[in-house]
Amino acid sequence: MTATDTRLPVVSADAFARRFEEPLHAVGITAVQINIGLRCNLACAHCHVDSSPQRRGDEDNMSEETADRILAWILDHPQIDTVDLTGGSPEMNPNFRRMVVAFKRRGMRVIDRFNPTIYGHVDRDGTDYKWIPGFLAEHRVEVSASLPCYTADNVNEQRGRGAFDASIEGLLALNAVGYGRDPELELNLVYNPVGPSLPPPQASLEQDYKRELRERFGIEFTRLWTITNMPIKRFRRQLERNSKLEPYMDKLVHAFNRDTLGELMCQHQIHVDSQGNLSDCDFNFALGMPTSLGRGTKLWDLTAENLDDRRVVTADHCYGCTAGSGSSCTGSLT
Repeated sequence: MTATDTRLPVVSADAFARRFEEPLHAVGITAVQINIGLRCNLACAHCHVDSSPQRRGDEDNMSEETADRILAWILDHPQIDTVDLTGGSPEMNPNFRRMVVAFKRRGMRVIDRFNPTIYGHVDRDGTDYKWIPGFLAEHRVEVSASLPCYTADNVNEQRGRGAFDASIEGLLALNAVGYGRDPELELNLVYNPVGPSLPPPQASLEQDYKRELRERFGIEFTRLWTITNMPIKRFRRQLERNSKLEPYMDKLVHAFNRDTLGELMCQHQIHVDSQGNLSDCDFNFALGMPTSLGRGTKLWDLTAENLDDRRVVTADHCYGCTAGSGSSCTGSLT
């Protein structure tokens, strides 16, 4: 098996599914996760969607027309109360701000998957992103900010030289407008391991993060979310190069925890890519796995009722969400 092989290794979709008497099904959709575009100022080693500065094409980023259709669909379905904007760096898409304004006007919970290094980034055309903290605070957007460690070496290894200092600058800018200090301005940090291991217990690691960031930089935040690295895309290729793919998969399989199943994000939300296509989660999206409703099905082709009780498409990477304490976009599950 080569480093560029796209087959899923070690265990099959049937092997994961055979753990259950019946396939997993969605149980009611109240949240929509929108990948607004794959463009990013970084190309992180663990990125499961292969975001990078080179992802500038129309096929990778949401157009105004697609944004309008997604906006109309969500605003027409009152049972959707949460929108989770991700990327790439979602703020780099020109539709980001107007979508946030429209969703917040409807009174929805809006989450921004914020890469804190974007704050100090300046595009080739001179565009900078200093506006982000103030805009997010004005509209009471919940921020989920990536910070894979509280030490420079680990962050720079995973995200690139200088990423740690840039991340600290971005987090301080969020603190300056109230994030992590004002209870209405939630700042949640996201941890993922640097190597092929499961995250440590979320509660104890959160205490370490709060102590270290407060003492060293004066940074405050609301919660820490721990997320397992999925054995796909860049991280999978890294595992293959180091002959660690099979041991890592074995670790995930043996750590399977049935108690995580009721909280899996795929059962309560739908993922929409920048072209309007549907997946059960962003990991399935990264692997080109459509929902059981069919490849090429657009969000606006369906109603929310069509999405309820659909069969969830699974494969071996699903062990990453069900290992140990579990893993979702909002951290551990148990």
